[in-house]
Amino acid sequence: MMGKVTSVLLFLVLVFFGCTDRDDSITMANIRVKNVSTINFDTVQVGTEDKIHNNVSPNGFSGYLEYETAYAYDYIKITSGEEGVFILQPIDFVGETPLTPGFYTYELNVLETGEVQLSFVVD
Repeated sequence: MMGKVTSVLLFLVLVFFGCTDRDDSITMANIRVKNVSTINFDTVQVGTEDKIHNNVSPNGFSGYLEYETAYAYDYIKITSGEEGVFILQPIDFVGETPLTPGFYTYELNVLETGEVQLSFVVD
């Protein structure tokens, strides 16, 4: 009986203290792109950093990239083969607060007019 109690207590300690959450060790904003348009995104640049999300198909996701500074509404440059280049250019960031460390998705759509729409999602 005592052995079973000790085993259960040991198991509970390992479960509660042995597991880590993906948010435990991050120090920057981690952003991925979801393509909600009908065209393939060859490249997507988010913000002014030289980080590129590559080959994001319609309804697909890129991997997460870490950003030192990013906002819920940011500069976006999409290149798409023969379709061309599409840019979302914020005017300024007055009043905007940089994102805290965490995981975020920018859902991007390119309209028929060439306008880029960004929907910000906290993962």
